Amino acid sequence: MNAPSDAEPLTPPDESALLAIRRSKLARLRQLGVDPFGATFETSHAPGPLRDGFAEGLPVRLAGRISALRDMGKTIFFDLSDITGRFQCFLNAKNVPEDSFALFKDCLDLGDWLGVVGETFLTKTGEPSIKVAALTVLSKALRPMPDKWHGVADREIKYRQRYLDLMSNARSREVFLTRSRIMAEIRHYLGQRDFLEVETPMLQAVAGGAAARPFETFHNALGQPFFLRIAPELYLKRLLVGGFTKVFELNRNFRNEGISRRHNPEFTMLEAYQAFGDFEVMANLVEDLVCHLALKFCGSLLIEHKNDDGEVTRTIDLSRPWQRTPYRDLLRRVDPLWWDYSPEQRRAQCAVMGVEISPHMEDYEVTQQVFEKRIEEKQFNPCFVTHVPTELVPLAKQNPADPSVVDVYELIINGVEISPGYSELNDPLVQRTRLEGQAGEETQNIDEDFLLALEHGMPPAGGIGIGIDRLVMMLTGSESIRDVVLFPQLKARQD
Repeated sequence: MNAPSDAEPLTPPDESALLAIRRSKLARLRQLGVDPFGATFETSHAPGPLRDGFAEGLPVRLAGRISALRDMGKTIFFDLSDITGRFQCFLNAKNVPEDSFALFKDCLDLGDWLGVVGETFLTKTGEPSIKVAALTVLSKALRPMPDKWHGVADREIKYRQRYLDLMSNARSREVFLTRSRIMAEIRHYLGQRDFLEVETPMLQAVAGGAAARPFETFHNALGQPFFLRIAPELYLKRLLVGGFTKVFELNRNFRNEGISRRHNPEFTMLEAYQAFGDFEVMANLVEDLVCHLALKFCGSLLIEHKNDDGEVTRTIDLSRPWQRTPYRDLLRRVDPLWWDYSPEQRRAQCAVMGVEISPHMEDYEVTQQVFEKRIEEKQFNPCFVTHVPTELVPLAKQNPADPSVVDVYELIINGVEISPGYSELNDPLVQRTRLEGQAGEETQNIDEDFLLALEHGMPPAGGIGIGIDRLVMMLTGSESIRDVVLFPQLKARQD
């Protein structure tokens, strides 16, 4: 990302010896009357922006972690780094007080946090640098940084100790900076279209809005059980009843389910609702939003995914217009006779296709299993799968021409569902019947307060959800959800 600096990493000694050396340097700092863990240091720039907008002769105050160092006797080159990037510093014995130069040589190491005051210049090799005039110790690191060139190779350490990954892996830093900027841009995009950001409860008395297993807890003061929310949907719809016409929430959901390359039990979701809209209005919004994000952060509607060696393994084409195909038609592509079979014949066909099903599955669940394994996982370019069976989406409106399906889309990109969108069901009587009659292993819970709200009148509306983690995976070319979640859930260490 940046040109090589004049500073080189030092080869560390044995770790146990290094820990002892760092402790002794900590003691030495204290003997000198220097606080090893610093205080306020006013900065004028961050390392990355200073490098990007470099100008010579600029007075600066810069702080960062010492991430590279080359000691040449009376001259020392070192880099100061943070999440924004790095900047080289030039420390010469002639330019600083003798005790400051000795303090750096005798007491500081790679990984320490340091503040410097100086002026920018270009070295003979053309490297933007700071000629250091003064330095301030901000924090002494008692453990070494990861190896500069190999970083954190152990994925277990990478996920458990993300700070080490961020120190050593420019790719990880880039992904998480991009994630943060994507979320800010989503808020900006929706705000420009008059959507109002709101917050709804994370602790809910009824876990509703999706078919999922919740995490359970207990509120001692109220003396009653609560659930970490599986979706904010039912509260956002209450706001439509209250007169809000365009609302969204960008926040966390929790589902007490499996962990995999594309599932984390705590995940970030955008949900948005627009009164007087429908699923097609919302599909247009999502298509425009995702393309806007791709152009802004990737510079193209062609998103390349690469392996660890930098070879392109897949190119996702987001060029518009995106495919929109009914659920039934996609199943016919797998088996032209699928909808002519009896439920028993469909089960038999699953065995032929190698799709695993369980004996307790309802017929619509068998079909959905085939859809997920034979269609969804193989669809990488965008596809709005429309008009899904009513049983799958109890909170959506039935299609007026075909009551066996609902007016819904499921947007698939990169082999996973990125976004569902509905024409929202606003008939309280039908909604109650749907919730009470829903079958399957995981069902919607009946939220009586929500049904009461619907009886006060909810306008027709379109609604969407977007899985932010999966969206970031697609836009950054990340292959695991753990690579786009700063602190993914992991099983406790077995010591």
